[in-house]
Amino acid sequence: MKKVVTFGEIMLRLSPPGWKRFSQASSFDVIYGGGESNVAVSLANYGVPSEFVTRLPNNDIGDCALMELRKRGVNTSSILRGGERLGIYFLETGAVSRGSKVVYDRAHSAMSTVEKGMIDWESIFQDAGWFHWTGITPAISQGAADACLEAIKMANKLGVTVSTDLNYRKKLWKYGKDPMDVMPELVEGCDVILGNEEDAEKHFGLHPEGVDVTHGGSVDGEAYLSVLKQLMEMFPRAKKVITTLRGSISASHNSWSGVLYDGSTLFKAPTYDITHIVDRVGGGDSFMGGLIYGLMTYPNDSQKALNFAVAASCLKHTIFGDSNLVTIGEVEKLMSGDASGRVSR
Repeated sequence: MKKVVTFGEIMLRLSPPGWKRFSQASSFDVIYGGGESNVAVSLANYGVPSEFVTRLPNNDIGDCALMELRKRGVNTSSILRGGERLGIYFLETGAVSRGSKVVYDRAHSAMSTVEKGMIDWESIFQDAGWFHWTGITPAISQGAADACLEAIKMANKLGVTVSTDLNYRKKLWKYGKDPMDVMPELVEGCDVILGNEEDAEKHFGLHPEGVDVTHGGSVDGEAYLSVLKQLMEMFPRAKKVITTLRGSISASHNSWSGVLYDGSTLFKAPTYDITHIVDRVGGGDSFMGGLIYGLMTYPNDSQKALNFAVAASCLKHTIFGDSNLVTIGEVEKLMSGDASGRVSR
């Protein structure tokens, strides 16, 4: 199996223990994670050769992030060292009717100073079959956006499948560019697109046609079809467009599913009721990791690939931290209908 390459920023996550508020914290739990690194960890956990490309500061904190990736079996040989610091984000975990909060402290991070020409993409992609990036990377800086575009063009040239998770982040677009000025050129080179209606609106000005996509705590997959069709029309290279479906009953209780459109058929996954969320951060990344694994493993069965992604990301909500650490066996067990959670002896 050819390797999967992901490109983005890994950060230091600091969280008050349990469900404490920032104002109650006298200590923080330390986690390392980020959209694209989380995908790489998921895939490595499924036995897929995965490589993460980023820029890390040449200090002890950068070393810790590197060790975390290596511990999870991710290839780090192409990671650049340099820059001032590792980006940080603070997470206050919500519960019941109180939502979670994120505070970013990532200005002048090592990844934000990456530039076109720094990374030898042609060499990295020689034994690669897939390249994945998210909309977070071009939101960090112009240099990161330029390097991402450089990677996409090289992947296209070499016949490497390209996927993106659009991942709109309002708090990150601070360097003077509007997402609509940057994202279209990047997404033009993508074969697989994951995004929801907010991503489509903020990045490309697309809107659902005549429907409300949310209905209280449930989400109607059919309502997203118009957005998925518009994305495919705007980006004709794309062979599959996908969205996750999260119904938020409370911070601790969500419904979870997804739909995939291949240009002719809308595939719908089962809906899971997640009643006691441990950690929802990284839920979309775990979906993407499961989707890439599914599309690589079942290339002629979009339904099974989608079902794997949804089941994998459902289970991620039971894992503390950014990354999904479940096994293929656990995912397949849930896919078979066994959600009992009984002790395995």
